[in-house]
Amino acid sequence: MWLFTSKSFISIVQKPGDTDLLTVRARIKGDIENMFPDAKVEANKGTDYKYRAKVPRELVAKVVGDQVMGLGYSNFKSTVKQNWRHEAYMDVWSAMYAVQGR
Repeated sequence: MWLFTSKSFISIVQKPGDTDLLTVRARIKGDIENMFPDAKVEANKGTDYKYRAKVPRELVAKVVGDQVMGLGYSNFKSTVKQNWRHEAYMDVWSAMYAVQGR
């Protein structure tokens, strides 16, 4: 699962053998901690995502659920305050907009 928030882009997966833990991955330093402040983040493990942490599934569900319950904006793009992040998110938005037109 990819999850874009105003301050984080993370990927959440379940690795083989992990049932109660999910692997939260990020490309940008601090993105995992923005959502999971107590996570023990590892860097540079030779994979395409530079940062990763094992997070209890229940905590992931709570944090993601809290994001949904706290949602109060009518336009997500306007909540992204970092210019470099906004530009990257717009690249994703544009790619998906192009797919919509097919």
